Amino acid sequence: MTHQPLNTEWSTQATAARRDNYYAASQRKFVPFKDPIVFQRGSMQYLWDAEGNKYTDLLGMNVCISVGHSHPTVVAAAMEQAQQLTHCTTMFYHPTPAHLAEELAATMPKGHEWVVHFTNSGSEAIDLAMTMARSYTGNLDLLALRTAYHGPTASAQSLTGISGWRHPGMPGNVAFVAEPNQYRGIFGENAGAAPYLDEIDQTIRTATTGQIAGMFVESVQGYGGIIEMPKGYMSGAAERVRAAGGLYIADEVQSGFGRTGDHMWGFEADGVVPDIIVMAKGLGNGFPIGAVVAKKEIAAPMAEKFMFHTYGANPTSCAAGRAVLQVIREDKVMENAKTVGAALLARLHELKDKHAAIGDVRGRGLMLAIEMVKDRKTKEPDAETTAAVFEHCRSQRLILSKSGPFQSSLRMVPPMCLTLEDVDRVADGLDQAFSSL
Repeated sequence: MTHQPLNTEWSTQATAARRDNYYAASQRKFVPFKDPIVFQRGSMQYLWDAEGNKYTDLLGMNVCISVGHSHPTVVAAAMEQAQQLTHCTTMFYHPTPAHLAEELAATMPKGHEWVVHFTNSGSEAIDLAMTMARSYTGNLDLLALRTAYHGPTASAQSLTGISGWRHPGMPGNVAFVAEPNQYRGIFGENAGAAPYLDEIDQTIRTATTGQIAGMFVESVQGYGGIIEMPKGYMSGAAERVRAAGGLYIADEVQSGFGRTGDHMWGFEADGVVPDIIVMAKGLGNGFPIGAVVAKKEIAAPMAEKFMFHTYGANPTSCAAGRAVLQVIREDKVMENAKTVGAALLARLHELKDKHAAIGDVRGRGLMLAIEMVKDRKTKEPDAETTAAVFEHCRSQRLILSKSGPFQSSLRMVPPMCLTLEDVDRVADGLDQAFSSL
C-alpha cells in the first residue's frame, strides 16, 4: 500500500503558532529563548535550524543524546527492529530487551546478581524505584537532597527539591537533607562530606520514624546546577541509610553512560554499590526508554503485585539502547568525554579569570557548569546575567541550558562525541557572549 508523505510546514513562524495554539500552557511556557527556534536536523554534536543555521549542541537535548544526534549505528539498529516488529508488549518474550537487560547487568558492580525492569521514561523509573524500596523494606519514609531533580510525575516531584518543579498534591513521606554543595553549601566552601553526612543522621532522627525505605541521590546533580558529590559522601550516605533499614538508590539518569569520563556510572567515583540504580535519557540516545536495575533480592517482592509498563521493553527502543552500549564500547566514548571535558573545563577556568560575573565553574567529563553571581564574596546568584549570556549564546550558535535552584547556572551536557576541535569554538563563543553584556 502506497501512502502520500505527510505535509509538514517547517517555517518557524507557523510552527510557533501551532505550538502556541495547541500545546498545553505548561509546555507553551517552557521554552528556552525569547524567540522561537525550530531544529530540522542533527548530526552527532551539531544541530541545524529550519533556516539552515548550524549550532553546537551543548545540551544533548536534555542529556538524552549521549553518543550523537542520528548516530548511524543507533538509527540503523532501531530501523531494522522497527521494520521487523515495532512493538511487542512486555508480557511476551522478545530477544532484544532480554539481551539489553543482560548487557546492562554486565555493567554493574561485580559480586551481586542484578535484574532489570524497563520503563517508558526516567520519571517512571523513579516511581518504580520508590515502590520497590518501600516494598522491600516495609518502610515508607524516603530521603532526598535539596536542589535534587528526579522527574515531573507526582511521585518523582515529591523527591524533587526545587520549588519551580513542584506542583500541588504530591505524595508525602519524603524528608530533604542539605545537598553537599562545595561552592555554596550550608557549611561553606569546600567543607567536604562529613558535616553533610551528619545532616543525614539528624534528618533520620528528626524528620522520619527512624526507619526509612531509602535515599535517592543523583551521583551528579543535573538540573541542580551540576553539583558533584564530594569524596566519601555517597559511600557514607549508603552506610547511614542502611543502618536505618533503608536502601541506597543512585539516580544515573543524567550522570550515567560514561558522561563523567572516569566511570560508566557516576556512583563508581566513590566506590559505593547502590541497591537500586535508575537510568534513562542517554540509554536510548533520543529513543524513549528508562530502566531500574536492582539487586535481585530487592526486586523479588515486586512479583507479589502486578507491575506493568506498556512501552517499557519496546524492542525498537531497546535495539537503540543495545546500539548505544555498543558505540560506548567501540568508539571509546567515555574516554573521549574525559579528554574533551578536561580541555573544556580548563577553558572555562580561563573565562572565570576574565569575567567577574562568573562565580564558579565545575564538573567532570562532559557534565559541566558555569555559575553566575552578582558578587564573588557574597555569592548572590545572578539569574539576570545568566539569562542574558544564555540569549547571547544563541547568536554564537551554542545551545545549552539555564539550571540550578536560582536559574543562575549554565549547564553543559553535550553529546559525548564533542571533539577537541569543538572546544575552542565553544569557549570562544562563551567568551563573546560574556563580552556582549
